[in-house]
Amino acid sequence: MPQVEANGISIQVETTGDPVDPAVLLIMGLGFQLIHWSDDLVDQLAACGFHVIRFDNRDVGLSTWFDDEPEPNMAAVWLRSKLGITPKVAYTLSDMADDAAGVLDALGIEAAHVVGVSMGGMIAQRLAIEHPDRVLSLCSTMSSPGQPAGSFSLTMKLMRMEQNPDSREGRIRVGMETFRLIAGSGFDFDEDHFLDVATIAAERAWHPEGTSRQMAAIMADGDRCPALAKLNVPTTVIHGTDDRLILPRCGGHTADAVPGAELVLIEGMGHEWPEGAWPELLDAITGLVERTAS
Repeated sequence: MPQVEANGISIQVETTGDPVDPAVLLIMGLGFQLIHWSDDLVDQLAACGFHVIRFDNRDVGLSTWFDDEPEPNMAAVWLRSKLGITPKVAYTLSDMADDAAGVLDALGIEAAHVVGVSMGGMIAQRLAIEHPDRVLSLCSTMSSPGQPAGSFSLTMKLMRMEQNPDSREGRIRVGMETFRLIAGSGFDFDEDHFLDVATIAAERAWHPEGTSRQMAAIMADGDRCPALAKLNVPTTVIHGTDDRLILPRCGGHTADAVPGAELVLIEGMGHEWPEGAWPELLDAITGLVERTAS
């Protein structure tokens, strides 16, 4: 997997499929790495006739970490954001959108169909707002157009978990606990698959400090609805009906904000992309591309 220089930092990138095919840029969510996009799903997307690009966001995986920046005081960041005061953060979602545009620059790609999940959906929205010429279509998945609403109890469970265990086994355990907590009830939980992903993630790069800075960037971004209302980009919004981390109504708010956006609700899907939901997800993405072409 190559590294590219983009927006002044190093970003780990992996591409799949024929470079002459239409580009699909995948943007992952909070604290997750490019390997959290399933290889089998990426291969299926490439088989649909796309050049698929995935990358590690800044401060996660094998891309540049920002450990020279202090770890944010999350209580202070939350309070200032609630009061309408822009908190001081190490970087913003706009910076992360610039990273995504920089990845396209480094690969010589003028524009791409952009698919973002969770925080990645927020970055994708920023990319469409601030670099509309780079976005052929926008697919915002299990995301929100502003501060996301979710289950308080689930959020507290995730926050109470040991975030930085000092052993490989502890890190794998935290990964598995996270996967279980965010899963929906409508699809089988593939224990072996998630254990493989948790193991690879723990061994490849473990960096909870970066997750805190990414969360601060989310909280500092504010309401994107006014800017989304000005978009002229074909858009599909996907959300699972069992998503407790970012509630389905957040997907509805995103679809309401973007003119002409299509909302796709997947019954029983949580804050995840389970294999059982892949046919619906792929249909939504390919349908969006076809709508864009027409």
